[in-house]
Amino acid sequence: MDLPPSGSLNADIELLCVETNLFTLYLKGRPTHPTVETLKLHRDGEGQWINALLKVSSPASQLQIEEVRMFSPLEGGLVDWHEGMPAFPYFYETRNYELIVEKKQQPLDLTFYHDNISLRESVKPVGRMVLSGILNFKNEVGYTELEFRLAGKTVLRLELEIFPVKLDYKQDYMTLLHEVNSQIYNLSFDFMRRTYQLTGLRETQSQSLTEYYTILQFVFERLLEAVRRITLQPHHRLVTDRQIKPAEKVRKAGKENIAFLNKRAGRLFEDPTHGYVRIGDRLYKATHLIESKKQVSYDTNENRFVKWMLERVKGNLVKLKRRLQEPQGMQQRKEDVLLLRRLDQMASQVEQVLHASFLREVGKLQHFTVSLVMQMAPGYRDVYRYYLMLLKGLSIQNDLLRLSMKDVAQLYEYWCFLKLNEILGRKYKLKSQDIITVNRNGIYVTLDKKPTAKMEYVNPKTGEVFTLYYNLSFGKSQTPTISQRPDNVLTLSKKDAGREKVYQYIFDAKYRLNPAYEGDAYFNAYRAPGPVEEDINTMHRYRDAIVSLNASSQEYERNMFGAYVLFPYHDEERFKEHRFYKSIELMNVGAFPFLPGSTKLVEQFLDEIILDSPEKAYERSTKPRGTQEYFANKFSGKNVLVGSLRDVSQLQVMLDHNIYHMPLKNLTDAKILTQLEYIAMCQSRKKFDHTGRTGIHYYGKIKDWQVVRRGEIKERPARPGRENELYVRFTVESWEKLAQPIQLGGIGIYTVLYTTKYMLDRARELAELKLETEEQLQEWREKRRAGKVKVKLDHPYVDLAKQVKVDLVEENDVKNE
Repeated sequence: MDLPPSGSLNADIELLCVETNLFTLYLKGRPTHPTVETLKLHRDGEGQWINALLKVSSPASQLQIEEVRMFSPLEGGLVDWHEGMPAFPYFYETRNYELIVEKKQQPLDLTFYHDNISLRESVKPVGRMVLSGILNFKNEVGYTELEFRLAGKTVLRLELEIFPVKLDYKQDYMTLLHEVNSQIYNLSFDFMRRTYQLTGLRETQSQSLTEYYTILQFVFERLLEAVRRITLQPHHRLVTDRQIKPAEKVRKAGKENIAFLNKRAGRLFEDPTHGYVRIGDRLYKATHLIESKKQVSYDTNENRFVKWMLERVKGNLVKLKRRLQEPQGMQQRKEDVLLLRRLDQMASQVEQVLHASFLREVGKLQHFTVSLVMQMAPGYRDVYRYYLMLLKGLSIQNDLLRLSMKDVAQLYEYWCFLKLNEILGRKYKLKSQDIITVNRNGIYVTLDKKPTAKMEYVNPKTGEVFTLYYNLSFGKSQTPTISQRPDNVLTLSKKDAGREKVYQYIFDAKYRLNPAYEGDAYFNAYRAPGPVEEDINTMHRYRDAIVSLNASSQEYERNMFGAYVLFPYHDEERFKEHRFYKSIELMNVGAFPFLPGSTKLVEQFLDEIILDSPEKAYERSTKPRGTQEYFANKFSGKNVLVGSLRDVSQLQVMLDHNIYHMPLKNLTDAKILTQLEYIAMCQSRKKFDHTGRTGIHYYGKIKDWQVVRRGEIKERPARPGRENELYVRFTVESWEKLAQPIQLGGIGIYTVLYTTKYMLDRARELAELKLETEEQLQEWREKRRAGKVKVKLDHPYVDLAKQVKVDLVEENDVKNE
C-alpha cells in the first residue's frame, strides 16, 4: 500500500467524511507530511506504508451511520470505507486539521468532546447548523478519540491514530516507550491527556472497582512471591541494645560504664575485698551496670515500605469489599459471591504474611526514598515494581485498555536522560540517585526536576566520581545575565595533582530535526538532515552564559567545556560528514543523532571524555575555565631544582631553618639560578631507608639565594678543608609536604635534577620527573588514565639518563610488585 507523491497531496483536502441520519462530519487536512516522506518513516520491511487505526462507532440507537468515506491516494478522491478496511497514516503531530459538522435538522443539541480541554474548546458552533474548529494534537501521538454528544450522551465515537513526524512509529516510538518502562518500572507520566495507547495501564486519581481489582489480580501472586523471597534473606542492620542490670548479672561491662558511674556515685558501695573501682585509697563495687548487646534489627526503611505497602493492599481489599456490598457501589448490580470470597482470600493471604514473618517487628513508615536496595535487591525491586503498577488505573471502554501517553517531545527528553544513564550504568558503578521519586498521593511516578535531581556514578578504575543531572538550573550565581536550564548536564570530577577538578558537559535533548529538503538552504549548507540551527546556537549560549566567579581573580570563567544537541535521527554514518558533528572536535559544540539503535556515537564520546586526562579535557575546549593556569604550568619551563641530602641530620636542619645549600660546581649552568622558583629535597635509599621515608616529601618556594663560602653557612658547620669551597645557599619561604610523596622506584639522583612544578605536583615515581617532551607527557598522561604506568630509564641515576620509555604495566605485573 504505497502512497504515491502528488502535488494535490500537499493541499488541504477532505480526508474523512462520515454521513449519519442526524449530521455529516468532515475532517480536512493534508494526507502527507514532507518530513515523513524525506525520512521514509512509518514503513514496513518492504518499504510499504503501515496501516493506521480508524474506528467509527455509535453507542446510541437514535443515530445511524449511513456512509463512511475515506480519501484514497490511489483513487485520488474519497472512496467507501467499512470496518476492517485498512487506513492510511493521514494524521500527524503538530499539524492542523479542520473539523466541520453540518447538522441535518433543528433543534439539535450537538456538542463535541475530547479528554483534552484545549481540543474540546477549539470546536465551537458556527451559526445554528454547523460545528467547526481546528484540531492540533501538538507533539502527542498514539490513539485519540473524538466524541459527539447529543444532550450530553455520546452518539458518535471516532478513533484515530496520530503519527510522529520525526520518529518511525512502530520502531522508534514503540521502543522509546518500552525502554522507558523497562528502565524505571513502568514509569507513568504526569501530563494532560490528548492521546492514549492500546493495551496498557494509565495513572488515575479515581480508580473504579474494576480498575483496581484488575491490576491487583494481575500482580497479586507475583507480589506475594516477591515478599516470600524477601523473608528468606531480609534486609537488616545491627543495633546496640543497652540495659541497666544488677552488676552480678552483667557478663561483659563496656567502657560506657565509666561515664555511667561518674554520674551515679550512689550506685557504688565500698568493698575492700572484691572492689574493682578505686577512689583514693578505697575500693568500691557497683550495684548496677550497663550491659550492651549487638542485635540484628529488621526495622529498616525498606522493610517498613514493604509492610506499609502490604497494609495498604489489605486496606484497599477491605474497602473494595465494603463498596461492593453497597448498592450504589455496584451500580444496581447483583452481589457477586465469588468475587467477595476471592477478596476475603486475598486479604487473608496478606494478613498471614504480615503476622507470620519478620514484618511483625517492623515499625511504621515515616519517610521513603528509593534506595539501591529497593532498586536492585532480590525481592525488593519486584515489590517496588508492583507497587508502581498498583499506582496506575485502567480505563475500560469498548473492551480496550488505554494508556494515556506523554507528548512525544517530553517522552524523547525522558528517554534521552534514561538512555544516557543506561549507557553509563553498563561500565560504571551507580553510587546514588534521587532522580525518581514517588508521589505519596498514589497517583504517579515522575522524573524529579528539583535542583538536586541526579544520578551519581564511580569509575572503578580511577575512583573518580561523575554525575548526570536532569534539568539542572543555573541561576544568578552561575550566570550574571539570564538563568539557564539545559536538559542533561554531565559533571566529571577528575583527580589532578591531588586535587579534584570539575568539568561539565551539556547533552540537550531536542525533539527537532531539519530534514534537509533537497534544494532548500539547509540542504545546500549541510547536504544531510541534522539539528535545527537555532538549537546549535542554544548550545553556544549555554556554554558562554553558564559561568562562575573566580574567588582569587574576581573574574568570570566558563564552567561548560562542551555542549551538544541530542536529536532524533538514525543514520549515524551519514551524520559523521555533517558540519555539526565535525564541529565537536573543533570547538566542542555540535550534535549527536540519538535514537534506539543509534547511540554508538554518543557512547564512544562518553567513553572518551570520562577517560580523558585533565589536560586532554582542557585541550578539547576553546579557552575554558583554568586555561591560564594550565598553560602557565605546562610551558613555564624547568623551574624546580631537586637536590639530594647528605644524611638524615641535614634534613632536620633544612626544615628547621628554611634553607637548602649545595656546591656551586653541581650546577651545570649558573644561569639556571635565575629561572628556579622551587627547591625539592630527595631522601635517598642509602641514607634514609632505615627511617622508612625515602623519596621526595618536601618542597619549598625560593625566597632568596646567595653564592657564599661553605664556612659562611653557620646553620650546619662545614667539614674540615671545605670552608672556602663555593656553595649556593637557598632561603625558602617555608617547606611544604607533597600531597603524595614521590617514590624512588629503584633509582636515585647523582647530583641534581631539574624539573617543572607541573610534573612535581603529578609524578608518583622519581623517573617521571625526567619526562620532558610534549609527546612523552601526552603518552604518560593517557596511559596513566588507562592503568598503572612505569617510566623506564637507561641509567640508575635519573639525572644521568639519556633515554626514556613509558610502559603500561599489565595487571599481573601490578599484583607481583
